[in-house]
Amino acid sequence: MTDRVVLFVDYQNVYRGARDCFHAEPSTPHVAGQTNPVLVGEHIVATSPFDRVLEGVRVYRGRPDPRRDGRGHSACTRQIQAWTADPRVAAVTRVLRYPAGWPDRCQRGQKPQEKGIDVALAVDFVRLALEDQYDVGVLMSTDSDLKPALETVMAFSDKRVEVAAWSGRAGYRQRLSVEDVQIWCHWLGREVYEQVCDMTNYSRA
Repeated sequence: MTDRVVLFVDYQNVYRGARDCFHAEPSTPHVAGQTNPVLVGEHIVATSPFDRVLEGVRVYRGRPDPRRDGRGHSACTRQIQAWTADPRVAAVTRVLRYPAGWPDRCQRGQKPQEKGIDVALAVDFVRLALEDQYDVGVLMSTDSDLKPALETVMAFSDKRVEVAAWSGRAGYRQRLSVEDVQIWCHWLGREVYEQVCDMTNYSRA
């Protein structure tokens, strides 16, 4: 029987990880690190030794507030539209939280932050397992706050849990894990990154 795979992507975490892993230069443009989530999912399925099909890709990310960052909101919208042109993709967003006085009167270095994205991802990872929406859930993130979601699915369902992570320059090899449990990790190196990266500048209309 063919296993249904759903890939869950913590997008900002994956973006930052790709930049740390493959783009260490300070002058690297902001588009470096962007990826096409469908291509990531298709690679994971194609390189599995098991009979699998990519059932869905769920991408979780913060969305700029159009009242405070119209350009960022438009870029985010264009990127999401590009992803969801594939019917297998669902994008889950929450409006970013902005520092008081942003952008001109806040403390130096303060930036908008994602709030609730990790919770939304964790809830969906568990909920869709219990609703039998996938046979294999692959979680791509290095955020340790998501470990309870992995543990819950393993404890209360018969679904297979796997993770995916970047693997690149010496010293960068981070992944999600659960103590005393072997969870398969899909290590994605530079060659894979170059196949799935998306260098589109969504800031340009």
